[in-house]
Amino acid sequence: MGLHYYGYPKCTTCKKAEKWLKENDISFDASNIAEQPPSEEELKKIITNSELPLKKFFNTSGMKYRELGLKDKLATMSEDEQIQLLASDGMLIKRPLVTDGTTTTVGFNETAFAESWKA
Repeated sequence: MGLHYYGYPKCTTCKKAEKWLKENDISFDASNIAEQPPSEEELKKIITNSELPLKKFFNTSGMKYRELGLKDKLATMSEDEQIQLLASDGMLIKRPLVTDGTTTTVGFNETAFAESWKA
């Protein structure tokens, strides 16, 4: 699997991340996270391989997160329920989400991108 980038065209953080990848000549496939979120199966694999806590994958500053009152609900949901929820709406996923199937970065941090994606 090559590098896959899930972003949102109107997101300034995503634009910065995409620009960084291009400036560093890193090729990637891109998906609009709102229109083509990763499937439940893909998310399970991404989350497991990333070794990051599941909560890191939630866009906690997003409108949808607040509308659904997830701050209080997540604690009572199983991991599978949380992953189903993420897969059901790409706007709940923290973006950009970049993965090569083994390594994953969530959000944009130039240092983390350099460590993860520069060959």
